[in-house]
Amino acid sequence: MLPENSIDPTSDTDPATGSKEFPKVVVSGIQPSGTLHIGNYFGAIRQHIALHAEHPSYYFIVNYHALTSLHDAEALSRYSLDVALDYLALGFDPEQSALFLQSDVPQVTELAWILYNLTPVSQLEKAVSYKDKIARGIAANAGLFNYPVLQAADILIYGGTLVPVGADQKQHIEITRDLAIRFNNTFCEGDEPVFPIPEPMILDDVAVVPGIDGQKMSKSYNNTIGIFDEGKDLKKKVMSIVTDSTPLEEPKDPETCNVFALIKLVANQSTVDQVASSYRAGGYGYGHAKKELLQNLEQYFAEARERRRELEKRPDYVRDILRDGGIKGRTQAELFMEKVRVACGLITTY
Repeated sequence: MLPENSIDPTSDTDPATGSKEFPKVVVSGIQPSGTLHIGNYFGAIRQHIALHAEHPSYYFIVNYHALTSLHDAEALSRYSLDVALDYLALGFDPEQSALFLQSDVPQVTELAWILYNLTPVSQLEKAVSYKDKIARGIAANAGLFNYPVLQAADILIYGGTLVPVGADQKQHIEITRDLAIRFNNTFCEGDEPVFPIPEPMILDDVAVVPGIDGQKMSKSYNNTIGIFDEGKDLKKKVMSIVTDSTPLEEPKDPETCNVFALIKLVANQSTVDQVASSYRAGGYGYGHAKKELLQNLEQYFAEARERRRELEKRPDYVRDILRDGGIKGRTQAELFMEKVRVACGLITTY
């Protein structure tokens, strides 16, 4: 018997044609590479929370992927549990969808090896994300180079059909689609395909969140504001946001201001309109705007911050959620791997 939310890849056919009809399954990974920031929230987490109740979903903390650049065991362990705490505090319901650790599903690396043997090196050499990371000085290890293949295994092994991503990840989903098609064409000729062809869910409403230096908010640039920052630490970051040198008394264009861009994310429309009007009227300085932003940031995440404090007191509960999610993930993964092994001719004797 399958656990709740599992999808049997052998049982879904189109009654009209008799051909394979894969169910909709949302799949997404979360990188545990440091403290999650408000750019992560408005860029992905908010959409994940909204989506996870709509379809069967698998959300996993990609600690294998993190090893491409993070080689501190204590930090990786801490960051991984912190991600789980953050998602639960922000509203992720483990009764609706599975939340688990990538490393709790060993079938992922088994499938990745099979997919490596179908992946042209030239395709990986063209990966824009890989080139960008190398350009930023990240060491060019084999894990980073092969990142898109492991990501493809993450998606395909759960029968993922819908993958919520930003536009910068679209190329990786295209690689996943290519590998699903290549596997089905190579090993399933004359038979039903093993894998559905996933579709990227490009998150059009994703905000480009500026960091405190005006660049895109990113841990790589050390310019972030943490989702759960508070007190003096939060105030210090907000008050250090880069602005231009326009004097207090002069009118300002809110649409070119980093502070206003952040206010638009966390304040209600009435406040946004009022701040914009004050900018244009003059006599309203960036210090005023930063105080407004600080107040709204504190309010926006207040309930989640309190939930996180309570969850921190229950580490065993959080680990149980990840353990239960891992069981669901492994069960779903094994359903697909059984078909993959048969299709490839990999004989097992256990």
